[in-house]
Amino acid sequence: MPAGIPSILTTEATERFAFYGMSSILVVFMTRHLVGSNGALDVMADEPAKAWFHYFTAAVYFMPLIGAIISDVWLGKYKTIIVFSMVYCAGFAILVLDHTRLGLTAGLLLIAVASGTIKPCLSANVGDQFGTSNRHLIERVYSWFYFSVNLGAAISMYKCPDLLEKYGPAVGFGVPGAFMFVAMFAYWLGRYKLVHIPPAGKTGWREMLDKEGVRALGRLCVVFLFISMFFALFYQSESAWVLQAKSLNLRWLGKDWLPAQMQSANPVLIMILIPLFSYVIYPALNRIWTMTPLRKIGIGMFLTAGSFLVPVWIETQLGNGLQPSIGWQFVAYIFLTSAEVMVSITALEFAYTQAPKKMKSMIQSIQLLAISLGNMFAAVVNDVIKNEDGTSKLPGASYYWFFMIAMLVTTVLFIPMARWYKPREYIQDEAAAESSA
Repeated sequence: MPAGIPSILTTEATERFAFYGMSSILVVFMTRHLVGSNGALDVMADEPAKAWFHYFTAAVYFMPLIGAIISDVWLGKYKTIIVFSMVYCAGFAILVLDHTRLGLTAGLLLIAVASGTIKPCLSANVGDQFGTSNRHLIERVYSWFYFSVNLGAAISMYKCPDLLEKYGPAVGFGVPGAFMFVAMFAYWLGRYKLVHIPPAGKTGWREMLDKEGVRALGRLCVVFLFISMFFALFYQSESAWVLQAKSLNLRWLGKDWLPAQMQSANPVLIMILIPLFSYVIYPALNRIWTMTPLRKIGIGMFLTAGSFLVPVWIETQLGNGLQPSIGWQFVAYIFLTSAEVMVSITALEFAYTQAPKKMKSMIQSIQLLAISLGNMFAAVVNDVIKNEDGTSKLPGASYYWFFMIAMLVTTVLFIPMARWYKPREYIQDEAAAESSA
């Protein structure tokens, strides 16, 4: 196993603690704790809060496109990650100190720029640590990479809503901010153990514009355009599902849950389902039908649509005057997280292996741009369905029916495209993987 992997995994776990800890309380902060310039409460209604959340997430996942250019052409992955980690910390500092709309806008802007710029560099840096002799370990390490993401997310998504509830926004945002500083420090400590692939400079631009580079970009853009609908539904679990939970019976498993805490079910389930899929479900399915990356993604997209049947049922019960348990959201998370394993993890590895050697960060950014497009779609929908009196044009279950049908239509159209796609792998040469700075 390459020596730099522990440093990358530590950085990813702590940075994800920071990001998901902040995002898990964002909708609750906007609807319960936001203040005006005079210090009095000036909170948002549900629909604008959902739109703000999805616009922010869209910005986070648009920035990898810029980060990939900065990394691949000019700074290289290591310098890009260190420089923008400092910007990241500055964004958290603003959220801790200023709880007005101005502070929210400035803090989220810096975090979106920094987090998005770092993302393709760190995930591509995983693959850079490998050469032809240990190529077979990439799939396993990307699974552990995703495990580290969800280890940090599981702890922060459970704990940060509690910190916000008990101590307010300064502590709720301050603890994730401290973990971001730890992430930057951990990556700096591992600088001599990491494999450093130098930036391509003008050569990178020429490679991106040659026939092979344009062809690879074109093929992958089509794939990730379809996958973007998965993310339009997936990130509803951090906005619409949180707001739905406020109307549910929050007593479950012998404890009282905060509406935002059920989000922690996703990363906990990820850590259970990753080894289950890797060592049990995929081998079993392979004996029936060869599980190519695109087939995994297609099955996962169907599961995503199925997961939305649960919130549909919950809204129907609420409409009938009943109050279902928040535990029903856990059922929805089982389906949604299984879909995430099949779609998101597979897409992460697929983006790396299908990218020409000097375009690894760029192609990772295309995969992340799919998340941006999905969230932009969700944000626009929430803006469009908002009535002037604050009500919704898609009330109750109809909101979830809309997204479920959109997902089913997208998946049906994805099937012929997946049959057309001809995969081609690009792995770093052994010599490149053995050189370090």
